[in-house]
Amino acid sequence: MKKFALIGAAGYIAPRHLNAIRDTGNDLAVAMDINDSVGIMDSHFPEAEFFTEFEDFAAFVEDEALKGNKLDYISICTPNYLHAPQMKFALKNGIDVICEKPLVLASEEIDLLKQYEETYGAKVNTILQLRLHPSIIALREKVQNAPQDKVFDVELTYMTSRGKWYLKSWKGVDNKSGGVATNIGVHFYDMLHFIFGDIKHNEVHHRDEKTASGYMEYERARVKWFLSIDANNLPDNAVQGEKKTYRSINIEGEELEFSGGFTDLHTQSYRRILAGNGYGLEDNRTAITTVEGIRKMPIETSTANHHPLMTKLVK
Repeated sequence: MKKFALIGAAGYIAPRHLNAIRDTGNDLAVAMDINDSVGIMDSHFPEAEFFTEFEDFAAFVEDEALKGNKLDYISICTPNYLHAPQMKFALKNGIDVICEKPLVLASEEIDLLKQYEETYGAKVNTILQLRLHPSIIALREKVQNAPQDKVFDVELTYMTSRGKWYLKSWKGVDNKSGGVATNIGVHFYDMLHFIFGDIKHNEVHHRDEKTASGYMEYERARVKWFLSIDANNLPDNAVQGEKKTYRSINIEGEELEFSGGFTDLHTQSYRRILAGNGYGLEDNRTAITTVEGIRKMPIETSTANHHPLMTKLVK
């Protein structure tokens, strides 16, 4: 039985980590969140210590290590901009990490974290659960089995409507969230890299606080993409169905169906990590450099390779 800590216990994604720790037969020794709405702990690990100040959490972790109760893992489910410093704390204490995506906001942090791993002998593991989804695995195999000169045409569309609270939270602050493409899209860019290989070209056609769109070329795909939290950008078929979330990955006219199959992907991720087969720092580099580019690069003014929904933005 491994001893875990969880930072970000009141967040949206924390229950999946609590389930994964429990379902893999391990123990949560301590949790931390600046918010104290963590009643979910009672149905998972009611005996776990809990703190609302990071300094108190850190002191507990270090004091317990002196008593011979060193943690095995710290799971990090906090806002994006806190991932890097919290991973560094864990690594400096010789504790392995399981971190939610996006791993970091800048690719240079990956290089720094590698130095921490080498210096302190602990390891960063990440949650890239789409790589474990059966539909994604099947598509990857299809691409790998296709003629080597075959390049697929792909349209990626993801809209998850958000209220006014979103832009007033840390998610609406670029240097805390990385912007909308990072916050809601980084796992899709990792998925595209996983399926279609290295990225060769990246351009941005639109970028604001609610919406981003662009075009990418991978080794085996040409991808037009559109991400938004603005309900006004929903396609007509979604609006007619009164849907507030719309997700589509269209590969040469064929829709990739992967709306189901998500229930235990975090638990599967934990099992891989505990077996020593987790995804590490380098597995994240392509997705992080991709969203970093989307955040910083100039807008491409040419209308070539526009996603069809760009017509909602270009008047």
